[in-house]
Amino acid sequence: MQIDHINMDFLGLLAVEAGKAVLEIYDTDFTVDYKADESPLTQADTRSHRIISHGLTERYPDIPILSEEGKSIPYAVRKNWHQFWLVDPLDGTKEFIRKNGEFTINIALIEDNQPVLGVIYVPVLDLLFLGNVRRGCTRDFRGVKTTLKMVAWKPQSKIRVVQSRSHQSPDMDTLLNRLPAYSCISRGSSLKFCAVAAGEADFYPRLGPTSEWDTAAGHAIIMAAGGVVVDMQGNPLCYNKENLLNSAFLAAHGIDFLKQIGVLSASDA
Repeated sequence: MQIDHINMDFLGLLAVEAGKAVLEIYDTDFTVDYKADESPLTQADTRSHRIISHGLTERYPDIPILSEEGKSIPYAVRKNWHQFWLVDPLDGTKEFIRKNGEFTINIALIEDNQPVLGVIYVPVLDLLFLGNVRRGCTRDFRGVKTTLKMVAWKPQSKIRVVQSRSHQSPDMDTLLNRLPAYSCISRGSSLKFCAVAAGEADFYPRLGPTSEWDTAAGHAIIMAAGGVVVDMQGNPLCYNKENLLNSAFLAAHGIDFLKQIGVLSASDA
């Protein structure tokens, strides 16, 4: 299906519906289970997954779905997918459990191994980001819509680095020490991508492990706002790999900026 035939308003409303269900659980004394990899799982994760999967299947029955909380799909089946939904029904489960509000609902459309549409909804703030790599990026805060377009970093300014609130990498200090003057802010879940897209941060480096569903929607939103999400060699992150783990990556408004601040060499990308 052509991405121009995908209704972004529908995707936004679907994320909001899932977000409302998540908030109903957020306001209770919910229980926490743990998956085989010891990552936490709540009823909010599974309820959001059901709502999103049902909505996408009903509206777009020909587009398959890969969700963090869905059944594992063998690579032999999905390797031939030209297009599919990649969903994280509750990104930032640890933030959800801590009740700090920094969790999101993530929906992305992948086409030929690259994200082309992205939706991120922040239920606690009623804040919605919609990204179409061909048409641009918007932010909707309680009905007030804003177009997001990244602007170039000014070399005389401190680099605003956004980091994870829950995951710190021992290699991060080494990378940060290569930068000119910088300051750091912390965000949970995919709010780090949103901070870069919205111009609240200049740079989001991630050296620790992530899964494809953690990054796909944010990747699309960064691209729709005019930026890039690349590996340490300057190549765009690739999706629908046999192993769904991502390599380390850098998110910013451009390759030239990453070279300028010294985290990519001039020969990269």
